[in-house]
Order: sequence, then C-alpha cells, then structure tokens
Amino acid sequence: MELHDVWFVLIAVLWTGYFFLEGFDFGVGILTRLLARNRAEKRVLINTIGPVWDGNEVWLLTAGGATFAAFPEWYATLFSGFYLPLLVILVCLIVRGVAFEYRAKRPEENWQRNWETAIFWTSLIPAFLWGVAFGNIVRGVKIDAEFEYVGSFWDLLNPYALLGGLVTLTLFTFHGTVFTALKTVGEIRDRARGLALRVGLVTAAPAGAFLLWTQARDGDGASLGALVVAVAALVAALLANQAGREGWAFALSGVTIVAAVAMLFLTLFPNVMPSTLDADWSLTVTNASSSPYTLKIMTWLAVIATPVVLVYQGWTYWVFRKRIGTQHIADPVH
Repeated sequence: MELHDVWFVLIAVLWTGYFFLEGFDFGVGILTRLLARNRAEKRVLINTIGPVWDGNEVWLLTAGGATFAAFPEWYATLFSGFYLPLLVILVCLIVRGVAFEYRAKRPEENWQRNWETAIFWTSLIPAFLWGVAFGNIVRGVKIDAEFEYVGSFWDLLNPYALLGGLVTLTLFTFHGTVFTALKTVGEIRDRARGLALRVGLVTAAPAGAFLLWTQARDGDGASLGALVVAVAALVAALLANQAGREGWAFALSGVTIVAAVAMLFLTLFPNVMPSTLDADWSLTVTNASSSPYTLKIMTWLAVIATPVVLVYQGWTYWVFRKRIGTQHIADPVH
C-alpha cells in the first residue's frame, strides 16, 4: 500500500472519530431543548459533555490539518468550494464554545436562556451541515481541469446532500440521546431512553434511504458490508436501549456512525473529490497528495503523537465516567 493510500485511510479514521465523539455532544446540545424541562436539567445535560466537548473537537482540527498536509489539492478545492457552509460551521463552533463557558457567568434569566438557545442552534446547524458537506464530497461537485471548484453555493443543496444532512442530524441526535441515558440518573435518564426509541425510529428512514442510494450509485462488496453493519448496529442499539442496556446502546449507536462513515469513504476511494464535469478532472489520492517524503515525515509524527492523544483522551473519559442528575446540581435555580 502506498503512503497516500495510508493517509487516505488515516484521514477517514480521523473523520470517523470526530463524528463518533462530536456526534454525541452535538446531540446533547440539541437535547437541551428537546429533552430538558427546566434549568436544572439543562445544566445536567451540559455537564455530561462539559469535560469532553473541547477534546472532541481536536479530532476535527487534526483531520483538517492532516488533509492540508497530506492532500493539499483536496484541501484547497474543498475549502474554496465549500467556503460558505464551512464558515457557518466554524462560526457555530466558536459561538458554541463561548456559550458553554459564558452561560453560567451571570445569574440573570435572559442571559442564561440566550446562551442555551445558542447552544441548541450551534449544535443543530453543524450536525446538519456536516452531512451536506460529505454528501457532496461523495456525490461529486463541479471541478474543472485545473482542480478548481466552478459550481455555486446552490449546487451544494442537491437532494442527495440534503438527505445526508438529515441523516447526520437525526443520527447525532440519537447518539446524544443514548449518551444522555448512559450518563444521567433519575427521571431525565428514563425520559432519555424513551426519546431515544422515537429518535432512533425517525433516524432509520432517512439513514436507510441515504445508504441505499449511496450503494446504488457507487457501491461495491465492501461498501455493502459496511451498509449491513450500519443497519444491524442501529437496530441492535434500539433493542439495547429498550432493554435498559445504555452502555451497549451507546456503543452500538457509535458503531452505526463508524460503519456509515466507513461506507462513504469506501465508495469515495480512490477519489478524494470526484468531478461531475469530467471523471478525468476528479481529485484522487494520487494527483491530490503531497510528495512521498512529506508523507513519510507525517507518518513518523503520527506514530509518535497519536498514542499520546488517545491515552490522554481515554483518561479524561475515565475520570469523568460517573452518572449525574439534578441532585448533583448545587443551585438548580441558576
């Protein structure tokens, strides 16, 4: 296997890790309006992801940095063509981080309510837009012979990509709901389990349609296997949730995300960004990659740094593994 193939796989792993981890904290942010009934419950939800949300975003930074270094042509075309949606995502992530930090700085009702509203929308919008972005990457966009995007913003809002956005929105919400059931106690835990069933059933229809559409367009035997795993894991997650096995439900919802993202990258390879104008103008792992020497240096750096990051993040989750409830909130009024 060539180094550019290795780095395609590594970037796929980074995006998979990002969607697995950031997926549930996007979902929790959405649940601050769908599940929480009062200020104390909103604080419980925010506290479940408080120690980890910023660490989850490291995966996005690493995926973007790895793409820039390993596949500069891919990075340039992607960020120039998808400039507006990616800018919206970036602004949402910035505002979301500020909202987590500033929400409790003042006790006034309007102050806290406005920041909680910001958390909801800045979780929902990126959850949708990431699906739209990856739907367009897999489907292909208008790239010319100079590897430049020549389409418009409206070309990105096609039915396939919009369906992809609906899938990530509902799937991340389901992932966040089973995470909430895993991390909380009391009434909010019971309601999270009930909501997880409803959200999971809602997720099944667009997810099944999107994955089948993807398989029909570009699929092969490997992508079909990933599709089967994704569907089976979603069904198993719903069953585990109904049985009160929150740990299994969360793990299986994560497997659903991993399998779905793997399927997208399997159908994409060896392209990294197909051209809908001419197949010869598509960006591939070969024509979009850096030099072999650059990839070799990056590989050694990754071998050294990756285990450190994984151990540190795993330790963080272990330290903050306990369940919480409204009884752990010191002042439920504010």
